[in-house]
Amino acid sequence: MNQNENMDHTLAVFIDFENLAIGFQDTNQLSEAKFSINKILERLVEKGKIIVKKAYADWGQYKNYKRNLHEFAIELIEIPKRSLSGKNSADIHLCVDAMDLCYSKVHINTFVIVSGDSDFSPLVSKLKENGKRVIGVGMKKSTSELLIGNCDEFIYYEDLEQKDSSPPRLPRNTPKIKREGFQLLINSTTALMRENKEILWSSMIKDTMKRKSPSFSESAYGYRNFSELLEDAEKRGLVSLRIDQRSGTYVVTGFGNENQKKKI
Repeated sequence: MNQNENMDHTLAVFIDFENLAIGFQDTNQLSEAKFSINKILERLVEKGKIIVKKAYADWGQYKNYKRNLHEFAIELIEIPKRSLSGKNSADIHLCVDAMDLCYSKVHINTFVIVSGDSDFSPLVSKLKENGKRVIGVGMKKSTSELLIGNCDEFIYYEDLEQKDSSPPRLPRNTPKIKREGFQLLINSTTALMRENKEILWSSMIKDTMKRKSPSFSESAYGYRNFSELLEDAEKRGLVSLRIDQRSGTYVVTGFGNENQKKKI
């Protein structure tokens, strides 16, 4: 098993924001307080490095959401609504941009379509014909079954809010200076388990931690290297470790100590 297998995935994210908004309206959830693009991006960085982020809409109608999207460096593509037809051309622009990227940036191997519109099914098929993996993200009530079935993987926005109950909680006596680092370790390990990674190499976990929090550094929590952080986490009953005989590096085998750990 290649320790760097999780680093090979590079993602391009295309957001049909109007379709997403319609989904929220159908579930009475369209509010700045309840919508956060961060929920989507947090899940996607578990799958690899996000290279491109674009969102399409008539932003005059959704100006209250522009700040949230800008904070995560998402490029906003202005698509004015056509008054005669009542329909905008966001889907056409998104498809053109996605296919252009498919042919011009061969290093991007995963495309994410944030929409529930069945009109994107031909785009998904064409991307897959070109050897790309396609992930869909959308609302349960407004997503086409045709689109879901055509994607390699589909994620419901509503499911992003569900918390996994299996990871351990930090003990109350955990030093305040270390809590953030340990929580990031637990969240990243949980993410890799969710992705069904067979072996959780220490390097793989650290890469995921840095994607989730680019400013992460083990030295900020008082450790000379990442192995020391893992060893301390094991002593506190947060993770279980073993040493890979070939590389001599740590592998996380589960949560908790020997008496309570969850095997992968």
